[in-house]
Amino acid sequence: MQVYVARQPIFDQNQKVFAYELLYRSGKENCFPGLEGNQATAAVIVNSFITIGLDSITRGKRAFINFTKQLLNDETALMFPPSAMAVEIIGDVEPDEQTLKVCAKLKKNGYLIALDDFHLQSLAMPLLEMADIVKIDFQKSGAFERDKMIEYLKQYPVKLLAKKVETSQEFEEAKQKGFSYYQGFYFCEPLVIEGQEISGFKSHNLQLIQEICKKEIDFDQLEALIKEDLSLSYKLLRFINSAAFPVRIPIRSIRQAIALLGEKEIVKWVSLVTLRSIGQDKPDELTVTAVSRGRFCESLAQLTDLRERSADFFLMGLLSLLDVFLNQPMEKVIKELPLDDEIKGALLGEESIFKDIYELVTLYEKGQWHEASVIAKKLGISEEELFSSYIKSLDLSDVVWVD
Repeated sequence: MQVYVARQPIFDQNQKVFAYELLYRSGKENCFPGLEGNQATAAVIVNSFITIGLDSITRGKRAFINFTKQLLNDETALMFPPSAMAVEIIGDVEPDEQTLKVCAKLKKNGYLIALDDFHLQSLAMPLLEMADIVKIDFQKSGAFERDKMIEYLKQYPVKLLAKKVETSQEFEEAKQKGFSYYQGFYFCEPLVIEGQEISGFKSHNLQLIQEICKKEIDFDQLEALIKEDLSLSYKLLRFINSAAFPVRIPIRSIRQAIALLGEKEIVKWVSLVTLRSIGQDKPDELTVTAVSRGRFCESLAQLTDLRERSADFFLMGLLSLLDVFLNQPMEKVIKELPLDDEIKGALLGEESIFKDIYELVTLYEKGQWHEASVIAKKLGISEEELFSSYIKSLDLSDVVWVD
């Protein structure tokens, strides 16, 4: 049985990634109804911990995994280290004596216990005494209902997690109401402030991105732009002299470094470093998501007739969050860039194979399996290839995060 896994970040109050929830589906079905819950959870555990390797998915963070009542009662979670996982229990699971006994054992052994989809009629109320985290779904509850749940939960020693937070407004509400953790794609939404101009240092970084987006890069101009930024020059020389890029002689000039990297790699390096610089006031996960998107788009393009243009697809995925980094509408951002028309069109929603691959990537990120499968089929990409490309895109171990 093939199981497909996607991850969704869970942030703490400092906008740092605290953990990842593993979203999953199985087999050839477009959604989950055909698979019994115990099989689904068992399969995702085996796939994540054994087949794929958990660190490849969670980057060393804790994994939140949903457990059915039967798997809880069978003590399945105790097979894995407590530092690696949080045990999620759906709010509608009615615990029996064995469930309570196992949860007490999990608690004693240092596992995090999270109650998912909590509501005031939840059958899992007896587990609140042992729970560490309670998840409240912002898309299934209104503000008044959330306030009642928050008030009720004050009597228990639990931290609150805001689930499916999709906008900056919902994020601000969750912060103001005392939630400790936040889950959703709000961090990928631009916070556009009317009339706000791009600051000086961001403008310089945008110039660098403009240069690498040209069909024919002016390497003299690129060298000059890098030299203008002492920090950037230092980072490039550190990168080229690092263990990740072994060379026999030390590289001491920007021109040498650019020549040694070559066009394809200098485009990737400049893209990564400039996004890191522009995103200093953003969650680190935003840069991770941008790089993973770029790699996912590139990998999928290599499975189509446009494999020779895979570098363009990488750039499309990488720059797809530039509006979020700059707090500007995408229309305004890409107007400033000499991007290929097909990349521009895809980022603005115009129909093309570029848009298909971009949409496929973002749907898969969110675990919208049915919609993703439809586009993959249209592109002639098998579900196995789709899953393999996604997992490879998450492995950023070969990326040198030079700071």
